[in-house]
Amino acid sequence: MAMRAEKLQPAKVEAIDMLKGMIEGANDFVFTEYRGLTVEQISNLRKQLREKGTELHVVKNNFARIAFEQLGYTTEVEPVLKGPTAVAFVKADSNEVAKVLLDFAKEIPNLKIKAALVDRGFMNAAQVEAFSRLPGRNQLIAMLMSAMNGPAQNLVYVLSAIPTKLVRTLKAIEEKKAAEAAPQA
Repeated sequence: MAMRAEKLQPAKVEAIDMLKGMIEGANDFVFTEYRGLTVEQISNLRKQLREKGTELHVVKNNFARIAFEQLGYTTEVEPVLKGPTAVAFVKADSNEVAKVLLDFAKEIPNLKIKAALVDRGFMNAAQVEAFSRLPGRNQLIAMLMSAMNGPAQNLVYVLSAIPTKLVRTLKAIEEKKAAEAAPQA
């Protein structure tokens, strides 16, 4: 692989290095085909993705293949890098990005999801669609915290019930003695 990089022109090596920097700066990647999208549609999609902490870049397939291989990604990306390819470099929640891309693809059918690399695991288009239907990371954390909070709250109620019951019993005894003492006076 090193020999192949040495044969490349300096401008191409620089472009590959820039791609490697973007790959290293991202957690996950979603590969899309953008054929037939207008500049306005791509700009709109980029804006929506930027709000989710993601950058969308049109890449040269050969440069992307070399950059991914040099960074240790296996050949699973090679079949995806055919035809016009734009890569979403995900820096935040991949699930949210997949939802944005699939919602956009429903509105504009020219955008096609090819595949994704999430936590260095390969997902085909069908798996990306299924992944997008799962709750997001923040929602999962909230669900987990809620599930963990329930038993703790129940324990607090049970433990506080004993002293509360004791206080109520003592108050009832006090009122009863006060009532018994009142008629004698």
